[in-house]
Amino acid sequence: MNLEFFIAKRVALSESKSFARLIIRIAMVSVAISVAVMIITTSMISGFKKEISRKIFGFWGHIHITDPDVNRTLLEAYPVSIDQPFYPALDSVGRIDYPITKMAFGQEVGRIARTKGGIHHIQTFAVKPGIIKAKSEIEGIILKGVGMDFDWNFINSYIQEGEALSLQDTAMSSDIMISRQTADRLRVGVGDRFIVHFVEKGEQLKRRFTIKGIYKTGLDEFDRKFALVDIRQIQRLLGWTEKDVAGFEVFLDDIDDLIPMADYIYYDKIPPNSNLYVETIREKFPEIFEWLDLQNVNEKVILILMVIVAIINMITALLILILERTNTIGTLKALGFRNWGIQKIFLYYASYIILVGLFWGNLIGIGLCFLQDQYGFIRLSEADYYLSVAPVDINFFTILALNAGALVIILFALLLPSLLVMSISPVKAIRFK
Repeated sequence: MNLEFFIAKRVALSESKSFARLIIRIAMVSVAISVAVMIITTSMISGFKKEISRKIFGFWGHIHITDPDVNRTLLEAYPVSIDQPFYPALDSVGRIDYPITKMAFGQEVGRIARTKGGIHHIQTFAVKPGIIKAKSEIEGIILKGVGMDFDWNFINSYIQEGEALSLQDTAMSSDIMISRQTADRLRVGVGDRFIVHFVEKGEQLKRRFTIKGIYKTGLDEFDRKFALVDIRQIQRLLGWTEKDVAGFEVFLDDIDDLIPMADYIYYDKIPPNSNLYVETIREKFPEIFEWLDLQNVNEKVILILMVIVAIINMITALLILILERTNTIGTLKALGFRNWGIQKIFLYYASYIILVGLFWGNLIGIGLCFLQDQYGFIRLSEADYYLSVAPVDINFFTILALNAGALVIILFALLLPSLLVMSISPVKAIRFK
């Protein structure tokens, strides 16, 4: 039988109404609040990043294959032939695990590419900037042309009015999908018609479109600029053939595969003499992802602060407990207990306090996250955060790691104050009242 654990349990279950009992309860509350805040912080930041990334990748895909001279601001496009050996064959690419030994810029790349998933879709696109004139309103816009291969699953979940474009093989559609932001500024709705003016090779062109649907992703960067049309409209405006597109959008199963899959496509799937450029969406819109990366800093700062708060309160509780039990410590030493054995008694007691705090902290933290996920009572400014409701992503593995990490770190921090028992003399402690 573990005697130190037995004594610690007896002390913990005692019904003492001493001042130490109040301090211990405060320590439990401190640990509970710290753990609850950590769980809520990690869940909300993870949910926030996951939702924003889902919107960005849903609109543009994960990887772009374009002409190397394409304008990075999407104001100008160069034609790429749709007849490529990787299209639409990339749809069937699964998980990859192979050594990359191709030549890149004159240097050999000797590393292993491993992915968690594969490629689930590839589609073509084309872009053309223009100016919308509706009634007395004028608005700049970038038309994104989509074809029969376009995956509507993402945009369908954000349609507020009307419906998605219906593209047919037989005839070019004159319908258009605009964002709620654009519709409000132009004061138009589903069924309304307007003219879009273009400039191509010094010549002014115009096309009449009918609003088929209105969507709202909440991403101001995209909603403010883009509208969806039949890709054949863009091809016709640019003087391209039906075999010419601005590029290909590749959608992955897992965001963590962004870099290795981009390398795989570039080195193994792009023909050597095709002069095509492979770019991840993170490279195309770096400012958005840099902003998301800043959330990791906020998360780390909050976690560190919460652990420090819990440690300070636990150290205070442990010191008060040791001082209150001076007589007990002296008696145990007189009975032959070593210093480490007495330290273990107080560390066991501290573990009990921490575990109780962890229990209530998990109950509060997970409970609040569940309520937020179900009812969304925490609202956000969509103009500033791209979301109207604070999202949560409850990852039980992360929560388990937080609990284990908090327990280990706090107990390790308590080793130093527990050394106080070494300075207590048995004779003086027994006489101490």
